[in-house]
Amino acid sequence: MTSTERTTTTRRRIVVGVDGSESSLAALRWAVCQAELTGAPLEAVSAWEWPVTYSGWETPTPPDYDPADEAQRQLDKAVSAVLTPADAIEVRRSVIEGHPAPVLEALSKSADLVVVGSHGHGEFVGMLLGSVSEHCVTHCHCPVVVIRGETQPRSRRPRGVGRKPAASSACASGES
Repeated sequence: MTSTERTTTTRRRIVVGVDGSESSLAALRWAVCQAELTGAPLEAVSAWEWPVTYSGWETPTPPDYDPADEAQRQLDKAVSAVLTPADAIEVRRSVIEGHPAPVLEALSKSADLVVVGSHGHGEFVGMLLGSVSEHCVTHCHCPVVVIRGETQPRSRRPRGVGRKPAASSACASGES
């Protein structure tokens, strides 16, 4: 099968990890632009885990706490904040139980690209990469793009990538 046949018979996707951090929102913006430029579907993924127990002591949680529901609300909020009605891409939202690093690694087996922020909510100040982004770079089965969060919003268009004349979103207009 040639690369041309592959792109017309199978549409592999772009997977982006979203945890609500500024860095993951920057990764989502970049992934939206890349999906528009390539025509690939986008899968926005939020992974969650039950709170950790220490030496048999459970972390106190309210009885009605549902981490999957919380992750879904956070993912919906992030996607709504980044996507506009002009974004003409296919977006799937996935909430998956597990640590983000192995979840993204598993999804990378059927993806063309994985996009992550450089630091999530567990970042250590001064580190160049967070633990999830480092794991993805070294273990994913497809190319990985690590996006650093920025304090000032820039164009959503990926650097070094030409613009499609027909694109109607902020990627083409240079808006954030």
